[in-house]
Amino acid sequence: MSPAQHDDRALWRDGATIFILALAPAIGVGIARFAYSLVLPDMRASLDWSYAAAGFMNTVNAVGYLVGALAAASVIKRIGQFGSIFYGSLTCVIALALSAASGNFLLLSLVRLAAGIGGAIAFVAGGVAAARLSQNHRNHAALLLSLYYIGPGIGIVLSGIAAPLVLTALGPGSWWIVWGALAAITALLCLALASVRADNDAGNPVKKQMRAALKPMALVLASYCVYSVATIAYMTFMIAWLAEAGAGALTQSVFWILLGLGGVASPFLWSWTMVSTRGGRAMAMLTTFTFLAVMIGLFANVRALQFLSAFAFGSVLLAVVSASTAFVRRNYPATAWPSGVGAMTVAFGLGQAIGPILSGAITDVTGDLSIGLQSSVAFLAVGALLAAFQRDLALGAFPR
Repeated sequence: MSPAQHDDRALWRDGATIFILALAPAIGVGIARFAYSLVLPDMRASLDWSYAAAGFMNTVNAVGYLVGALAAASVIKRIGQFGSIFYGSLTCVIALALSAASGNFLLLSLVRLAAGIGGAIAFVAGGVAAARLSQNHRNHAALLLSLYYIGPGIGIVLSGIAAPLVLTALGPGSWWIVWGALAAITALLCLALASVRADNDAGNPVKKQMRAALKPMALVLASYCVYSVATIAYMTFMIAWLAEAGAGALTQSVFWILLGLGGVASPFLWSWTMVSTRGGRAMAMLTTFTFLAVMIGLFANVRALQFLSAFAFGSVLLAVVSASTAFVRRNYPATAWPSGVGAMTVAFGLGQAIGPILSGAITDVTGDLSIGLQSSVAFLAVGALLAAFQRDLALGAFPR
């Protein structure tokens, strides 16, 4: 076998491994986190929640995500990459199953908290594993790394098919059956995820870690946090906004599936931004595109343009997440990647904790869901401005 053939086989093998690793964020983010938006209208009507209470349920999930992100580097060091990925994902599966057990607000809050913790740990561990594998192929590193971040898009598509089908077939009050169906889907994905154990643990032993210096990347961390505040408000309440505007179950399903398909297409649309730009410019550019996508969705009263907004938003959302990891990979040595990716995830989790309850509270005060959503647009403008001033670090001289 020639060296070129060997390199091609290694590229395909590592690409396939990263694709399977992407099932972790499909479970923990695409389904356990974001599918709540699809079930929210039925849960809110059946359980008589205010918008602030509905937002709190996603906020407590984000708090769990924040806790998991803070703990991720230590957990990876203790139980390894695969253990962190698999058991974090399994926690999400169990939390989804328990979500179907009761309408008790406290119980639902606790399982949403657990899903956030497990999802964040799995997400960080999988991101570190994908970054290390992508570095084996420098000419394709950006594309390979981006493959990991199609995972949420896969989860969004699966939930966008399953949830509306159940809700349409069984009618009002069937939200708990949706959670049970999503638990079954994620259990199958978790079994598939187990197949990467040999590649992940044997090929990437956990080495001594170093802590990433956070002050030099303060601007990009702040940008990522602000970006998260805005986008999670859109993800939480956009389906409810469409329902209030008279959109039926089919329209809601198509909107959500297109958002997920945008995430799946993200590597092929936006990975070039991580190759051709430096500093925080990729995140600034992508945040600006997110701003435009949200503006179209909220202000264009044309269904085709709303669908376009969903696809564009999904593609750029996951590209920004990928760009955050690419920034860490480019500017820090490999031993600092768990800490650096964890810091990015903490910033994102903090924004996700603030966004839903803030948007929900504004909606309750004004009585208008569209105002709660529109308030998030300003955060995207701020996020783009912050990222634009972030430079690459002197630490970028370290071997990667």
